[in-house]
Amino acid sequence: MRKITTQKIFLANKEQTLKIFGRNDKLLRLLEKKFNITVIGRGDDISLKGKASEVSKAKEFIDKMLSISQKVNTITEDDILFALDQNNAGPGLEEALKDRIQVSTNRKHIVPKNPAQQKYVESIKENEIVFSIGPAGTGKTYLAMAMAVHYLIAKKTGRVILVRPAVEAGEKLGFLPGDLQEKINPYLRPLYDALYEMLEADKLHQYLQRNIIEIAPLAYMRGRTFNDSFIVLDEAQNSTPEQMKMFLTRLGFDSKVIVTGDITQIDLPGGTASGLIEVQHILKDIKGIDFVYFTEKDVVRHKLVQEIIRAYEKQKNNK
Repeated sequence: MRKITTQKIFLANKEQTLKIFGRNDKLLRLLEKKFNITVIGRGDDISLKGKASEVSKAKEFIDKMLSISQKVNTITEDDILFALDQNNAGPGLEEALKDRIQVSTNRKHIVPKNPAQQKYVESIKENEIVFSIGPAGTGKTYLAMAMAVHYLIAKKTGRVILVRPAVEAGEKLGFLPGDLQEKINPYLRPLYDALYEMLEADKLHQYLQRNIIEIAPLAYMRGRTFNDSFIVLDEAQNSTPEQMKMFLTRLGFDSKVIVTGDITQIDLPGGTASGLIEVQHILKDIKGIDFVYFTEKDVVRHKLVQEIIRAYEKQKNNK
C-alpha cells in the first residue's frame, strides 16, 4: 500500500500565486496530471496530496520555479508549461528563460516548447541559413517569424523579409477574384496574422509602410539582393528547384535566411519537383547551413493534430 502524504507551500504574494495557479487554476491541473497528485489552491497557499515521492517531486518543481522567478524579469504561463513538458526546472531552464525571445513592444515573450524547438532557435542564432522541415503545428513558421522580429527590435538586423510561394491547396491565381495584389493577399494572410500577434498594430503598420517589414510572394524576389536582412521563406515545399536556387542566392552580407516547409503537403502541379526536397541533398554538407527536422511528436497545437498526422502517415505507409 502506497504512503499518502500532504504538503503545503505558502506563497509570498499575489504575483507568486498567479504564477503558480495560472488562469482558472490551469497550472494546478497540469501539476496534478504531471505528478499524479491532488493539488488544491486556497488563498496564498497550495496543498499537495498523493504518493510521497510524487508530492516531493511536485514541491521541488514549484520551489525551483519560484526561485527562478526571482532571477528573471518575468515568468509566464508558457515558461511553466515548457518546464513541465521538459521535466526540467534546473539551471538549464533558468538560462533559457534569461535568453528567451522578446518579440513585442508590449513585452510579449515566446519560449521554445520542446527540445526540437530549442534546437531550432539555437540553430537560427548560430547559422546563416537554416532549413526547418516537419509537419504542421510544430512552430516552424511562428518561431522563425518570432526570431525575425526579435532581431529587428534588438537592432540585430535592419529589416525583415517574409516570403511565400503563391501556390497552395490546388488553387490557381487566375481563378481568384481581383487584381494581382488581391489575388496574392490570401497566400500571405497567415504571415500577417502571426505578425499581429507579435507586434502592436501601430508599430506593425509603421514597419510595413517603411518597408522595414516586407511580405511578398516568392516570384517577387528575383533580381534582388538582401543585405542586413532577416529573410523567411515559408511553405517552401511549394517552391520549384529553380525558385529555391533563385531565393537562396538573394542572400547578402549580414543576413539570415530561414526556410520552412512540410514535404508531406506539396501543392505543386503533378510531376513538378519540390525545391525543398532537392535542396536537402545539395546543401547538406555546407558549413553555415543547418537542417532542423520536426516530427508529429513536436506538434504544439491541439493534441488531435498529432493523431491526424499519424493517421495520414499510416495510410501513406499502407499504400
